[in-house]
Amino acid sequence: MNNSHTTLHCNAEALRSLKTSKTAARLTCTSQIAPRNCAFLPLFVAALLSCSPLLLSGCGEEPAPKPAEEAAKPAEPAVPEDMQLAAQGLLGKETKVLIFGDLAKNGQQQFLAANVVPKTPKNENLSGTIVTRAVIAENDEGQWNELFRCDEHLKNSKGFLALTPLTSVGGWRIQYEQDPVKGLQLYLTPIQGTGVDPHLKPIGVAWNPAVKRYQSLDGTYEHFLMESSSLEMPKSRLK
Repeated sequence: MNNSHTTLHCNAEALRSLKTSKTAARLTCTSQIAPRNCAFLPLFVAALLSCSPLLLSGCGEEPAPKPAEEAAKPAEPAVPEDMQLAAQGLLGKETKVLIFGDLAKNGQQQFLAANVVPKTPKNENLSGTIVTRAVIAENDEGQWNELFRCDEHLKNSKGFLALTPLTSVGGWRIQYEQDPVKGLQLYLTPIQGTGVDPHLKPIGVAWNPAVKRYQSLDGTYEHFLMESSSLEMPKSRLK
């Protein structure tokens, strides 16, 4: 640090002497280090000028770091072959298994499969997953048994689920979530004409551990509703 200060002092003295007298050659530096460094004045000035753009550029703000790349979305687990074959046996070849596992939290393997309607210009205004049919099946000692069916109506082994429409439904918007305690929660909205009535509340369907089957839920999605053996006189008693 002292060496640099002494050199700059010498350079200033040299410039003042050159302006006032032609005897600059007899200039002597007061410092013991300065005379040795004065000989390198031209080199020092040239180096300073060449480095100034770099020094100026270093004074600016550092460029913002690029955001880290988003982690790749983990691949969905492959559907077991026997499960896919069972789903196709229930709904045909154009069947997609939407979710599988211990869906009812009863220790049994189940799957939710559906005939999904592909997106086209005619139905692009319909949000969500649209299906024409859907089933839930359970594996009982290697045999897949149907527990719930959604087609023109909502049904289980005991009859028609409460709140199912009295008229035939050609398609449904299906939503689902896997509750860590209650298990699979289904929300089904019937398609009316070319769209979904925004004022129509989805029908909730979930596993009722008390009766060991899927039933519809009331408007609060908290209480199970009893099935009906016919559509003419649907029952909606709480159980």
